[in-house]
Amino acid sequence: MKFLFFSGHAHLALDPNAGEASGGAELQVALLSKELVQRGHDTTIIATDTGQEDAVFWEGIKVCVARRFDSSSFWKSALAIPSVLRIIVEEKPDVVVVYGWTAWLYLLAQWSKVCRYRLVYVCALDSEIEGTFSYTHRFWGWLFKRGMRLCHVRFGITEHQKQLFHQQGMSCFLTRLLLQQAPAVTSSIIEKPIDLLWVARCNQVKQPLQFLELAKRFPHVRCQMICSNQDQELWKEVKDQVQHLDNIEFLEVVPYRDIQLYFNRAKIFVNTSLEEGVPNTFIHAALGHTAIASLRVDPDQMFDHFEAGFCAQDNRGYFFERIQKLLHQPDLLSHAQSEAARFVSTWHNNKKNMDSFLQGVEQ
Repeated sequence: MKFLFFSGHAHLALDPNAGEASGGAELQVALLSKELVQRGHDTTIIATDTGQEDAVFWEGIKVCVARRFDSSSFWKSALAIPSVLRIIVEEKPDVVVVYGWTAWLYLLAQWSKVCRYRLVYVCALDSEIEGTFSYTHRFWGWLFKRGMRLCHVRFGITEHQKQLFHQQGMSCFLTRLLLQQAPAVTSSIIEKPIDLLWVARCNQVKQPLQFLELAKRFPHVRCQMICSNQDQELWKEVKDQVQHLDNIEFLEVVPYRDIQLYFNRAKIFVNTSLEEGVPNTFIHAALGHTAIASLRVDPDQMFDHFEAGFCAQDNRGYFFERIQKLLHQPDLLSHAQSEAARFVSTWHNNKKNMDSFLQGVEQ
């Protein structure tokens, strides 16, 4: 089969010279593309223009540039319509895949009738199904919701998302996140000089200021924060506060090819997000034998299945208390780190999850 992925910045996870970073959905598109190529499928990514060469191949994946189709500007996105449609017509895909919400989903659904491809949607966030996006994004949210219902195949990345689709009267298959690397065979823990690590884009949903509050509460704890600029005003506030904290190292951008090294060196990964589907950062943490401390996010109640850390259910007092307990009880921390490794090897088997993805696409 010939696959075409519609993803603005997935190429950044493939480009060995990319200095920029993007989100987890884009990383999953890159990983899906690589797995498909390894199985003998032709794969193309429609990418936004970040200055890269057009129609270049990385790891067997063709990357075509379609202007700035992911722009928040209506006119920039509208000007990209001819480019997107031209690429689809030229590439003649059997399957077009969209990972995460976009109003383009409606146009892609309409074009599928003429261009004769199957449209596949992979959900990134629970709120994409529940309807929050359609309320907060108004007309664009309405287009996305219509497009989602018109898709030929839908995937959830958790059992909970699968149930949400069914409650909305839509069919859905399950495919969990893919891994960048195989889980470590050994259960031994390497030297970890960083106590607490936080990695995310700087926006209100990720709540970076909550991590700074944590650093203030534990002034003798070694913290590291990787925070790429997305919300300029919030990012400036984060930078201003970091300057007054001696126990935190701040990094704006780390390329995908290097990010795992930072997780490997941390004892505990901290997630303060209001909402996520399944964070790719949980995968990175587990691969690095790093415990996970989550303020709210608990995909498929994973902490009930694996004692990989904890979810505080948005209880900040409990959140701070449990982190302190992990840091001061080496045996408890070591057990959580081993359980994190067990979580990733149990739930995120690439072969099993790719088989599920292809079975869903073919039905």
